[in-house]
Amino acid sequence: MKALNFVLQFLLFLLLFSLHKAVANGVTPEEASQLRDEVREMFYHAFDGYMEHAFPLDELRPLSCEGEDTLGGYALTLIDSLDTLALLGDRERFTSSVEWIGKNLRFDINKTVSIFETSIRVLGGLLSAHLIASDYATGMRIPSYDNQLLDLAEDLARRLLPAFDTPTGIPFGSVNLKYGVDEHESKITSTAGGGTLTLEFGVLSRLTNDPIFEQVTKNAVRGLWARRSKLNLVGAHINVFTGEWTQKDAGIGTSIDSFYEYLLKAYLLFGDEEYLFIFQEAYSAAMHYLYNDPWYVEVNMDSASIVWPLFNSLQAFWPGLQVLAGDIDPAIRTHTAFFSVWKRYGFTPEGFNLATLSVQHGQKSYPLRPELIESTYWLYKATRDPRYLDVGRDIVASLQYGARCPCGYCHISDVENHKREDHMESFFLAETVKYLWLLFDLAVGPDNLVENGPYKYIFSTEGHLLPATPQISLLQEHCSYFGAYCYHDNLKEEPRASDKSADSQETNGSRVSEGWVRTGSPLDSSSFESSPVSGLIKGLCPGLTHAQKYGISYLASVDTPSEDDSAKQKDTVVQSHAIVVVSNQIANQSLSGGSKNDNAKESSEREPESDPSRS
Repeated sequence: MKALNFVLQFLLFLLLFSLHKAVANGVTPEEASQLRDEVREMFYHAFDGYMEHAFPLDELRPLSCEGEDTLGGYALTLIDSLDTLALLGDRERFTSSVEWIGKNLRFDINKTVSIFETSIRVLGGLLSAHLIASDYATGMRIPSYDNQLLDLAEDLARRLLPAFDTPTGIPFGSVNLKYGVDEHESKITSTAGGGTLTLEFGVLSRLTNDPIFEQVTKNAVRGLWARRSKLNLVGAHINVFTGEWTQKDAGIGTSIDSFYEYLLKAYLLFGDEEYLFIFQEAYSAAMHYLYNDPWYVEVNMDSASIVWPLFNSLQAFWPGLQVLAGDIDPAIRTHTAFFSVWKRYGFTPEGFNLATLSVQHGQKSYPLRPELIESTYWLYKATRDPRYLDVGRDIVASLQYGARCPCGYCHISDVENHKREDHMESFFLAETVKYLWLLFDLAVGPDNLVENGPYKYIFSTEGHLLPATPQISLLQEHCSYFGAYCYHDNLKEEPRASDKSADSQETNGSRVSEGWVRTGSPLDSSSFESSPVSGLIKGLCPGLTHAQKYGISYLASVDTPSEDDSAKQKDTVVQSHAIVVVSNQIANQSLSGGSKNDNAKESSEREPESDPSRS
């Protein structure tokens, strides 16, 4: 009977989905306005469901209309939703939520929490709301507000600091908020877990005038990057004490994704060119070794041999990051490929095998992730191509007819039969509906804090709004230094492999960079729309590597001691070489038809990562 119900439910979804799409071939301005209102209602259906049935527990169970503590037991979903309330202009609920948190939230609790999740959801949520509530220019200033959220954020961050006390500077994955790091805590963490802390901690340092928070997170990034491979690739998991990579799979998705994201965004928000130097080298390597137009695969970080021909849903943030980096053309192609997976199933599964063109065993769920929507928003903002509004409409239809539950929106446990799971992550309110609302509001004629507010905003990996205010951003000071390092020709050294590919080499179907043309402030949104030319953020001299500029050289892995001595003396130069990552037949095969490679070996036994990764 249950199987029959699932079949009927799935058929009903397909019918409603087709009817929703049949409204118009393209989204009209009137329909965009209706969709924006529909997304607003989606937010309040879930938010009101949480406040009525789950608050002050962390998250809502939308099928049973109950609550559960999932992270630390401190009203997680409310904290994660604060800046969305402000973005929607809901002064009443934003004010009452900020006041409740200021009076009731405390972190002096015996709870062991994830450094990554706590930073991006709780610390980021508190800081974003503080910056909105304390500033008249935002239009959401709360008269009675007296920095309560900032005080809470500082208290929380100080409780996370013990995790950074490691020989490498890379933090433990978890810490007890009351007692620090447990003596039995695992020494293995993910690259995303250790390298996705710079925005929140950096903002806190700027607001409190205490450099310790920014210092420890920069040291963590340096600790990871210094242990990259000779190909400028990083692995998925590392031992924070020895610096040894315990999983050498390099990719742009699970366990690594937001490491790339925060390199570029830390530069955009703080104007710190060290992050840009690292991003340029890391991005060039990713495009050279991981990209097979339009897909990305996972490879061994040392040899670049394929280990995993898989699209995983966390990769879907990448086109949006490419928009910020000015590399629009490959972003468009990759987004089209990723969305074709959504169209096939109505959602994106956690894993889609590119060899068999089927859902990866054990990775069939869709936990309401925002990444594809995020990239859709950025591509529409950059191109104003109406196809992205059609994408947004399809996504709304899927969520409404497939994931909507009595009190909120449910995880989809299997994208093939659309079975629902009684869980709703807080990031559904922090990101998923936020990016959908921004997409349609942009189409209607934006009137919101992000598009028309007093500042340019950087979105954290949790979708929190971090403004480039004079107090936070040093970007304007650094603009005058663009190109300053290019005047010293005697500083030239042999480039690393990634530098060669970044300069002029055609890499796996995409030219990573074609010269270095200044475009002005990267935070100027008009630059996103003005040039279709592929390339990284322009302005800095490509002749210097991060190591040359900052004196931080490559460290050979501890499991290859024969290379230690030479690695300490100078950067190792290796020749760039082309790699066939996936056969053209597989990479270009239509997802809607064509024969499957039945003989392809599928790594079905491999379980999806449980370590910290992008929300």
